Amino acid sequence: MERTEILKVIEKHLVKSVAGITTTIDPEKKFTDYGANSLDIVEIVSGAMRELKVKIPRTELNDIQNIKGLIDKFETYSKN
Repeated sequence: MERTEILKVIEKHLVKSVAGITTTIDPEKKFTDYGANSLDIVEIVSGAMRELKVKIPRTELNDIQNIKGLIDKFETYSKN
């Protein structure tokens, strides 16, 4: 799975969950930098997992620092 494909899916769920995003998504930024709260983040991650058909254990999500970190996890688990 391509990183750009993963980013597009995450972007789609971020824009759907958080109102008012009009800028390009920077993978180095945190979800909270775009105004996402903890419930939004759960919704974004869950939606992306369903769409990408990738299951990431919740314990693996605790150490994610930014959007790039989530892309890395999706990339790793899509190979399993």
